[in-house]
Amino acid sequence: MIKDSEQNVSPAPPPTSGRAKKAIIFLLPALIALLLLVTPVPEGLSPHAWHFFAIFAAVIVGLIFEPLPGAVIGLTGIVVVAIFNQWLLFSPEQLADPQFKTANQAFKWAVSGFSNSTVWLIFGAFMFAAGYDKTNLGRRLALILVKFLGRRSLTLGYAITFADLLLAPFTPSNTARSGGTIYPIIANLPPLYGSKPNDPSARKIGSYLMWVAITAACITSSMFLSALAPNLLALALVKSVVGIDITWGRWFLAFLPVGILLIVTMPLLAYWLYPPEVKVNEEVPKWAASELKKLGRMSRNEILLLCFVCCALLMWIFAAAWIEPAMAALLVVVLMLWTGVLSWNDITSNKPAWNTFAWFATLVALADGLAKVGFIRWLGQEAGLLLTGISPTVATVMLFLAFYLLHYLFASSTAHTTALLPAILTIGAAIPGIDMPIFCLLLVTSLGIMGIITPYGTGPSPIYYGSGYLPTKDYWRLGSIFGVIFLLALLFIGYPWMKMIF
Repeated sequence: MIKDSEQNVSPAPPPTSGRAKKAIIFLLPALIALLLLVTPVPEGLSPHAWHFFAIFAAVIVGLIFEPLPGAVIGLTGIVVVAIFNQWLLFSPEQLADPQFKTANQAFKWAVSGFSNSTVWLIFGAFMFAAGYDKTNLGRRLALILVKFLGRRSLTLGYAITFADLLLAPFTPSNTARSGGTIYPIIANLPPLYGSKPNDPSARKIGSYLMWVAITAACITSSMFLSALAPNLLALALVKSVVGIDITWGRWFLAFLPVGILLIVTMPLLAYWLYPPEVKVNEEVPKWAASELKKLGRMSRNEILLLCFVCCALLMWIFAAAWIEPAMAALLVVVLMLWTGVLSWNDITSNKPAWNTFAWFATLVALADGLAKVGFIRWLGQEAGLLLTGISPTVATVMLFLAFYLLHYLFASSTAHTTALLPAILTIGAAIPGIDMPIFCLLLVTSLGIMGIITPYGTGPSPIYYGSGYLPTKDYWRLGSIFGVIFLLALLFIGYPWMKMIF
């Protein structure tokens, strides 16, 4: 008889309810698509446009619940539309044209997102982030700030904020920037104060530091076009839906007064609303100094990377008329490869970059397809009728509030952007008198700051929420308070500022 300890015990199967839940999530996108496909086509909309929307809605549901990775969901939607193009993509007039080659045109549409300049800009910015990680430049910048500002809890909060601010223009993933660079550094700080996770001592300073870090990540994500991947997606959607170009400099200038105000006041607001028990500690600057000593002097590659990213920033701001921003990013990537800052293996092995590249390329094509089949135009006309008689300013505020508050329903800024931005833009464009350039800026610059409202609102949120320093009730309470503060700042400072300068 074999003893129990010698038996190969298989892991217990998951509960039936768990398997059923997983199966429902897996099938939900297909069920949504089927439900919409059998629903009567709305009046005024062509059948192929409604059927395309059914597939688009299924993709959005898939992105929200993620039965498979987002890139797989997006690619699946592209393939389905391209294969069944006669019913989903092309109008009867196009199909009736003997010169119109459906298979060829469907393939061109399917891969159109991969030639989008914004998608390549995202990819290039991910390579910048890889350079920060490989050369330790990002860690060095954060530690320098902690060394000089870390003696007091309040100034330490500012050190964390400024560290994120320094990295933000060159890091399109706030998860990589805040969760991958800032969090590993500040996670070492609370123990120096005797502050432990999942313990009453968390309030000594750990809770304050974690809240400041996630709040800073949200502010800087709105402050720079290149600080959040959905910002770049929003750029492409605005261009596709309403034909408006938003440059790096225009975005930065539009959010500047709000960004400066929030950066300067947020650590102090957190200090008042969620105060740390320990106000002063001499050990933190010493620890940062010892970590900097371990790093040694700035390496050749750190200096080169610093020069390269500054050049990219200058080209994005001042040279957009002569060199496409995406091409400027690719130029810097090539320079990093030739100088050894990055190796080709660093490029090919960067899974997050390639995953995001495929994901966003498919989303851009699908969003463009909504406009191509006429769904966006129809939606704008219908919504415009509902909002007839409302003043442009009131309509702008109403649509903006809806866009901002509906983020409670999304666990992904990308899904939020893809699902709602084209619809809100189309509705706004159909209302007479709305200043569309200002309306677009108001919407897109809110994408970062809205991430503060929930523990799942943006990429690094689950990291800080799961740190053990931010209890659930505290996170939701503070998220609501700071979410309202950010919302009011953008409405009452940002909106008038944008109207004044643009």
